[in-house]
Amino acid sequence: MEFSVVVLPGDGVGPEVVAEGLKVLKAIGETFGHDFQLSHGSIGGIAFDQEGAALPERTLEICRACDAILFGAVGDPKYEDPKAKVRPELGYGLIRLRKELGLFANLRPVRLFSALVNSTNLKPEVVEGVDFVIVRELTGGLYFSEPKGIRQTSEGREAIDTLIYSEKEIKRIVRVGFELARTRQRKLTSVDKFQILRSSDLWREIASELALEYPDVQLEHMHVDACGMRIIQRPVEFDVIVTENLFGDILSDVASMLAGSMGMMPSASLAGIPQKGARLFGLYEPIHGSSPNRAKLDMANPIATILSVAMMLRHSFGLTTEAKIVEDAVDEVLKEGYRTYDIMSEGKMKAGTKFIGDLIAEKTRRLSKLESPAQ
Repeated sequence: MEFSVVVLPGDGVGPEVVAEGLKVLKAIGETFGHDFQLSHGSIGGIAFDQEGAALPERTLEICRACDAILFGAVGDPKYEDPKAKVRPELGYGLIRLRKELGLFANLRPVRLFSALVNSTNLKPEVVEGVDFVIVRELTGGLYFSEPKGIRQTSEGREAIDTLIYSEKEIKRIVRVGFELARTRQRKLTSVDKFQILRSSDLWREIASELALEYPDVQLEHMHVDACGMRIIQRPVEFDVIVTENLFGDILSDVASMLAGSMGMMPSASLAGIPQKGARLFGLYEPIHGSSPNRAKLDMANPIATILSVAMMLRHSFGLTTEAKIVEDAVDEVLKEGYRTYDIMSEGKMKAGTKFIGDLIAEKTRRLSKLESPAQ
């Protein structure tokens, strides 16, 4: 099979972790006979340096014509000085990309690999068996609604952000949650701030209405603050969480500690509703930032990016066997005791970005040969 992939490494450690993800994609291609056609584009600080825009039009153009996007990270400290004469909104380049491509559904799996049960800051009996997904609405809410800005008043500066959600936006993302729950443990937690935010009042009303179409899925409503506490107290109780843009952003970062590190957290941003057999256009990325202080030091954990490649194989290419092989390869390497600095624990073998990537790629190749009809 042939697939087109746009590669956007970005800034900081982005190029390093993306390189390891591509090693694994190559291993899958070689053993299963798939042809992954790669195109490269620029985004973030490096794009601004080279082309004068955080999201160049050429990048947007090639992204519109591909099957999937593999993304690294954006952010450069030289543009974060509030006194700097030029302050491009590097993060907005990614936000605009999501909006332009209609990537409204963000899936963030929260899985603790058994080998890392002692690598978190929580008690093993609390985190053991954690395996849930946060579904975050990605193109609406506070990040996109207008008006927004900072203005001068007689009493000083005043900032305004607007929170708007339409029925259509809420319905389609909640449906993503229901459909995903059907493929898992059939439990959906809808997170809001009911009776405080009017957008949440509408959110809860629509989620309850939509539940009538999914009698096989158990729906529970939960306030965002209660959800944050439950994620730390009893995370194994969750199956699928669906929520709005800002809440999803915060909760998924909190939940990354259950997986051992942000370096273990992949994500998929999809332009449709995942259903059995569906192949969706999507952007795949680790949820960690560009971490410029660790760039070019061979320190960054590439596993989140590699697991994002597995999500790409599953959701955009329909290659479920290949996706499972990549996830199993990660599991095996962790069980053998190899760790990057962020998940390092006593008695384990510390390894760099490239070495971990090489190990997982080789495991992927070996496991693929056992499954591939091309061999």
